[in-house]
Amino acid sequence: MKFGVFYEHQLPRPWHEGDEQRLLHEALEQVELADQLGFDYAWEVEHHFLEEYSHSSAPEVFLAAASQRTERIRLGHGIVQMPPKYNHPARVAERIATLDLISNGRVDFGTGESSAAVELGGFNIEHADKRPAWAEATEQCCNMMVMEPYPGYEGEYFSMPCRNVVPKPAQKPHPPLWVACSNRETIKLAARLGMGALTFAFVDPDEAAHWVDDYYRILREECVPIGHTVNANIAMVVGLSMHADQEEAERRGLEGFQFFGHGLLHYYVIGRHQPGRTNVWDNFQESRESFEGLGETLGIGTPDQVTRQLKGYADVGVDQVMFIQQSGRNRHDHICHSLEMFAKEVMPALKEGEDEREAAKVERLAPHIEAALARRTPMAPVADDDIPVVESLGTS
Repeated sequence: MKFGVFYEHQLPRPWHEGDEQRLLHEALEQVELADQLGFDYAWEVEHHFLEEYSHSSAPEVFLAAASQRTERIRLGHGIVQMPPKYNHPARVAERIATLDLISNGRVDFGTGESSAAVELGGFNIEHADKRPAWAEATEQCCNMMVMEPYPGYEGEYFSMPCRNVVPKPAQKPHPPLWVACSNRETIKLAARLGMGALTFAFVDPDEAAHWVDDYYRILREECVPIGHTVNANIAMVVGLSMHADQEEAERRGLEGFQFFGHGLLHYYVIGRHQPGRTNVWDNFQESRESFEGLGETLGIGTPDQVTRQLKGYADVGVDQVMFIQQSGRNRHDHICHSLEMFAKEVMPALKEGEDEREAAKVERLAPHIEAALARRTPMAPVADDDIPVVESLGTS
């Protein structure tokens, strides 16, 4: 099992001068520490206008800064909002490739479409359009990173003429692809398209086993890759707050993780939001009782508890756990303490034999991935005689 740190950059009200600056610098320190401790991934979301819940609207900037403070940890976009009204596919291809180059090939390219009305409406994206727009943009973005030149495209959600999109990424053909899976059915979509599945925590290992089995069965039998390669992985987001005393671990981290859940409900399910006025933290405090009595919370507890919890998921084939710690009002020193305790007292047992398991998985899936790539219909390259000549403005 691999382990990652996951950032929304949550900042509950009330806000004070310098809070956002402090938040980002503390997160960079945490990523640097995670790299030193042997964590595998640092994931960063892209959200817009989701006050308090996520102040991470420019993940490419944060990850670029992290790339220069780290040596081995992989840098994951978890995710890039792909409908073209958020980000033009050529600009995404350029940013992903540039980050891959300056990080020496450490980028994972997570994609998504969003489901929050605050975001979608802010960019005038119709809810019914977001999935097909995501698919169109993601496929073409991958083509842009590989083809020289990119032949051009006339689509439903964006169009552009033939251009050579530069730079090209360090990883060939392009960085590993992922998709955010906000519901279980999207896990099946990820498998069909040859993408890693970025999910929220499963209820228990038995439920995880069902979805892991479905994912890998579909990937073996039905996959037609959306990109030029296959990334066969399932990762899930959980909280992390550790201490030798269970009650102290909960005191330090449980409220923050509950606020993370409340923010999801507020922006994606039942909330009514007035920009610049709604106080999400106060609303959470008023509804705290609905989050009480949920029993043991995954990732929050003593080293023995967390080891036992995660081993159950490792045993059924979950490939990676991503820890969200910087949530609610969780403190920087407590976050760093949990990272250090996890690396010392939990990670070694769950990492034992990882290289052998990974090699066996690659060998087991290799013929299925080869067959999946053979089913893919590649975009036709443009013939040299059909590459347009672009006149500079000075010629006319």
